[in-house]
Amino acid sequence: MGIAGGKACFKMDRGGLFHVNAIPSPPEPWLRGTLTEVSAVPRAVLHALELADEDLRKWCASLSDAELNAQPHGLPSIGFQLRHVARSIDRLLTYAEGNLLSGEQLDALQRESQPGASAQALFDELSASLTMAAARIRALAKSDLEQPRSVGKKALPTTLGGLLVHVADHTQRHVGQAITTAKILLAERHR
Repeated sequence: MGIAGGKACFKMDRGGLFHVNAIPSPPEPWLRGTLTEVSAVPRAVLHALELADEDLRKWCASLSDAELNAQPHGLPSIGFQLRHVARSIDRLLTYAEGNLLSGEQLDALQRESQPGASAQALFDELSASLTMAAARIRALAKSDLEQPRSVGKKALPTTLGGLLVHVADHTQRHVGQAITTAKILLAERHR
């Protein structure tokens, strides 16, 4: 069983199918009427990061350290996905702020797929990243989203708004991959 807010949120039947319990869930962050002081695009990014945190905790927080580092069927581990979410948000916001990546950020990128991380370390890194990201996004919120920006060694062209939107969509892509891997691991528990 998974745990969300201390209550069971899903179970698997004997056929390996997941069923969500009838415990009412709050609406997704973008439907809660929050962050109205932030303009629409940065607000959507902040809501996407809130949803990412909630979904990762719902599906992955009850997994063991071994499960978080497992690579079922050759898939990237959930540990990789959690690190990649945390560290890619930092890198993308660095570009959004008009800066180049540091040597430390590039070194951290190379270590994203290292096995052996504990659940505590993974979720602590994710929490710290999301907290820092929220502050950085709020600082960028009043900026002109059409400001030109560039990404990577090739200085590929984009805008501040394009980078902010990519923070949201890239994060959600990896959250989906982590959830799929979590579902596989949970199904394997019952075989």
